[in-house]
This record gives sequence, C-alpha cells and structure tokens, in this order.
Amino acid sequence: MVERVSAEEAERQEALASRVRNELAAAGLPVLTPGLDGVLASGAEVEVDGGADAAGGVYVGWLISPRLRECTRRAFRLRLLDDPLLRHSSEIAAAMLRAMAAILTSAGFAAEDAHDEYRSHQLRVTDGPAQAVPMWVLRDEEVTMSSWQAASPSESAD
Repeated sequence: MVERVSAEEAERQEALASRVRNELAAAGLPVLTPGLDGVLASGAEVEVDGGADAAGGVYVGWLISPRLRECTRRAFRLRLLDDPLLRHSSEIAAAMLRAMAAILTSAGFAAEDAHDEYRSHQLRVTDGPAQAVPMWVLRDEEVTMSSWQAASPSESAD
C-alpha cells in the first residue's frame, strides 16, 4: 500500500494544482477539468500525485486531441514504430511543455521537468507565486464607474 501525504499537504497540493489550472486557462490554453470524459479531453492536464514519496506532487502534461491519441495508439498497437505520427505527437507534447513551463515561470511558479520515466513529457510544479492574488484578477479600477461619476446631474438633464 502506498503511503499518502498528510491531509494538510494534500490540501496544499490541490490548491497549487487549482492555481496552475487557472493560470494556464488565463493564458488561453484549454485545461482539462477533473471528471471530463477522456473521449472529449485535450489540452493541459494538471494532476496531483498524493503519494508520500519522491514521485508525489503536482504534475502538468499535454493531452493531444482524441483523434491524434487514437492514431498514436493504433500505430503502437500495429507496431508501426517508424510512423511519423509518433514523432509528431512527441514533438507536440515537448513544444506544449516548453510553452506551459514559460507561462508558469512568468507567473511566478516553480516548474521543472518531472525527471521521471513514468511521467515523460510532464512538468512538476513545486511551488506557486508568492503573491496570493494572480495578475489576471479583476482590479478595483476596473469596477469603478468612472463614466458615471464623470457625468454631472446637470449634464444628464439635457
């Protein structure tokens, strides 16, 4: 049986995963939501490994479209290991990991290659930005009604 992290650590990891999902979505990337049917899923996949070992933590990967996944499975199943599609799908994953790492690093997250043979083409996110409020959150000056405040009652009577 795999030993699990403490409840406090599990909560921290889930909160970090949520912040990662939000940041990738803010950048405009499609982000998988937990529970989404795999037939429909493609985009950034953020998951938590709650094991209390070196492999535990928050991981980010890229899930290619269902069609490309099926073509890749077919190539493996038929042992077509020289099929250009296999290289292509690997290049897509590598390119998206570089992009997601750049996005997360710019936003203040600590992200690195997972360095795990079981998690090829994945990032490990170890920490989030120091500021609690993300850069994309609605700001006070955006919700003030400056156009309403600029109009005087006498102007509206005209």
